Amino acid sequence: MKAEVDEAGVAGLEVRLAASTDEVEAAQRLRYRVFYDEMGAMPTPEMAAQGRDFDDFDDVCDHLLVIDRSKGNGASGVVGTYRLQRRDTQKFSRFYTASEYDISKIAAFPGHVLELGRSCVDPAFRTRMTMQSLWRGIAGYVFSHNIDLMFGCASLHGTDPAALAVPLSFLYHNHLAPDSIRPRALPGLYSEMNLLSPQEISARQAVVTLPPLVKGYLRLGGFVGDGAVVDHQFNTTDVCVIVKTDLITDKYFRHYDRTATRNL
Repeated sequence: MKAEVDEAGVAGLEVRLAASTDEVEAAQRLRYRVFYDEMGAMPTPEMAAQGRDFDDFDDVCDHLLVIDRSKGNGASGVVGTYRLQRRDTQKFSRFYTASEYDISKIAAFPGHVLELGRSCVDPAFRTRMTMQSLWRGIAGYVFSHNIDLMFGCASLHGTDPAALAVPLSFLYHNHLAPDSIRPRALPGLYSEMNLLSPQEISARQAVVTLPPLVKGYLRLGGFVGDGAVVDHQFNTTDVCVIVKTDLITDKYFRHYDRTATRNL
């Protein structure tokens, strides 16, 4: 399940799936440092004692890793991670996103579906090169498993939707998913995204306020669901992002060599 970055990739970085418990735990420790130590999420006592972010989904997901080979070839070199869950596996039981959104329309989608989550990068490696490595890994996974639709929760920092009115309204007015695949925040969790009129928003300024991960999804032609969800544990406001892979531009597909990641 290893996929080396080729000459068009990033020197010194490797992108592949975790191949051992130690590597999964390294990803969990990275998630803890980013989500809890840096971003102010609230860990359970068990998480705090172990210094790892973990839940039941970790045992049924694939863990995409970016490894800096100068730090090590395995767990010691993990500097970026993404959690991936396919619907068509024997281990599948439910999607994480269903705890925040009604995803019945996605569940009814006839193709191969992939849920993305728990994305983070070590602060010292938050460069364009590292993000390209993560996207390269996702592209390889999509190619390898013939994914038709991918989705997941993406986070904006902070728990006050009013303070996030510009990015939330921009997403609502410009990138709302088609009704046929549109998730909706669950009753009791739903926060309105339509907080400002289109005339009150500068698209250029709004894009600047979006997290890099959300901008990455939009570059792939991504959509968002209806309603934001405040996640007090993680100190975030979440949106549900959906990408139909048949809408990803040919240019993007050509940018990533399918053969370089065929074993993901």
